[in-house]
Amino acid sequence: MTELKVGDRMPDFQGTDQNGETITNKSFANKKLVIYFYPKDNTPACTNQACSLRDSYQALQNAGYSILGVSMDTEKAHARFIEKFSLPFPLLADTERKMIDAFKVWGPKKFMGREYDGIHRTTFIINEEGVITHIIEKPNTKIHGEEILNLG
Repeated sequence: MTELKVGDRMPDFQGTDQNGETITNKSFANKKLVIYFYPKDNTPACTNQACSLRDSYQALQNAGYSILGVSMDTEKAHARFIEKFSLPFPLLADTERKMIDAFKVWGPKKFMGREYDGIHRTTFIINEEGVITHIIEKPNTKIHGEEILNLG
């Protein structure tokens, strides 16, 4: 779905996390970063994905990765989701779709025969130079942390 490809630079971004703190791409200068876009807090697949990343968090950190989740949910909704599932990483509230559009993960979807526009669940792995090294367009939500670690 995304038009971005491996080898592209990560788009510049700015957003607010669950605590109202501003986070930008510059916050991750010289760091490896996992940015995952997901449709909605507290839905089954999104919860599985967040919990898989939570469960693999220490191993991902040991591999040098920071993790950042992004959806259109509000800061307040993110704060509740983080608290409910003890998520150790920030979630950005992209209510105006600026990051979602910059990473080109918005578009037509189909669910139970109904067509609509929404966020395509996509994960970007970014190296220390800000270059996309992997794109996972249809992550396995139940083992997503392992998927990333297995990329090498």
